[in-house]
Amino acid sequence: MSVALVIVSHSVRLAEGVVELAAQMARDVDLRAAGGTDDGRIGTSFDKVSDAVTELRAAGHDVAILTDLGSATMTVEAVLDFLDEAELEHVKFSDGPLVEGAVAAAVTAQVGGDLDAVVAAGRARELFS
Repeated sequence: MSVALVIVSHSVRLAEGVVELAAQMARDVDLRAAGGTDDGRIGTSFDKVSDAVTELRAAGHDVAILTDLGSATMTVEAVLDFLDEAELEHVKFSDGPLVEGAVAAAVTAQVGGDLDAVVAAGRARELFS
C-alpha cells in the first residue's frame, strides 16, 4: 500500500507551497494541502483535514499527516480521535518540522517506504541540520 501525505497549515498558501515543493522531489506521491479555515482565513479546519484523509484512504493509501504549529496539531489529534482503531493503523501523525519533514517523508514514500518509515522520516530533524 502506498503512503500519501496531508500537509496541514494555518495558511492555505503555505500548505499549498509545501505540497508544491514536496511534489518536486516525489512526483508519484499523492499529496494534499489542508490549509486555512473553511472560509479561507488563517487557522485550521477539522473538515479540510478529515476530508483529505478520507479522500486518500478511499484511494487506497496509508496517510501521514504533517503540521506547522500547535493548534494545527490539535486539529489533527481531533481528526484522529474520530477514526476507529482499524483506521488508526493506516493514518498517523508525523510530528516534525513541516517543510523539511514533508520533503523527507515524501521522498521516503516515493522510494516505497511504509507508513512507519514515512512518519519517522517526517520527524527526523537532523536530516537537514
